Amino acid sequence: MTGRTPLPLLDKAAAGCCSTVTGGVLDAGEAQQLARMFKALGDPTRVRLLSLIAAQSGEEACVCDLTEPVGLSQPTVSHHMKQLVDAGLVTREQRGRWAYYRLVEGTLARLSEALKP
Repeated sequence: MTGRTPLPLLDKAAAGCCSTVTGGVLDAGEAQQLARMFKALGDPTRVRLLSLIAAQSGEEACVCDLTEPVGLSQPTVSHHMKQLVDAGLVTREQRGRWAYYRLVEGTLARLSEALKP
């Protein structure tokens, strides 16, 4: 041994008290979905965009209202928003020439629950 102490394994009864990430083995689909969401939130601009949408009335915002606060061009903001849509964090609705984004209900709560010890 190189000075490492093996960690004890949780039995299934103990695992039931914990969140999905810390409480047991996730199946491949669950792990992939959570990883995609967390990866999308690994960029500070995307976190800001998500917070801007959440702060809006109805948790919805037009891409035209998101460009100035983050100081980026509309195509760049649209690229970031596509990442958030693909990760399942927001939905996109086209209205005329503008895209409107809305938080997916319950997704942020799910991510929060996944990290609770």
